[in-house]
Amino acid sequence: MARQQFTPEQHSVRVLKVAERVRHILSELLARQEVHDETVSATSIAVTEVRMTPDLRNATVYVKPLLGAEEGVVVKALRQNTAFFQREVAKRLGLKFAPRLQFKPDESFDEADRIERLLNDPKVARDLDD
Repeated sequence: MARQQFTPEQHSVRVLKVAERVRHILSELLARQEVHDETVSATSIAVTEVRMTPDLRNATVYVKPLLGAEEGVVVKALRQNTAFFQREVAKRLGLKFAPRLQFKPDESFDEADRIERLLNDPKVARDLDD
């Protein structure tokens, strides 16, 4: 049987769809506290983004602990439970290969705060008003 060929546009759409599906699965696991880890269960964690490689074998998961939880401790706990998450994602996705998950803290909120502070700076506001 010939392998189905995808155009680059179709391929990228598929990657985005799978990434979003992985994000939903991980968010559901964390919301229902199905992880048997005290640190993960005691913390509200938002899965902000999942980036997949084009071959769908690797996924970078960006997370943000909520309510002032210690980010480093939470990411470390997630990394220790990677095998559980990979097993659950593989079960629920039904792909030929389960993606290898890599958890990273989401820095985009910090970057957005930095840009907001810059824009609110009186020197910058003065230039923007002109």
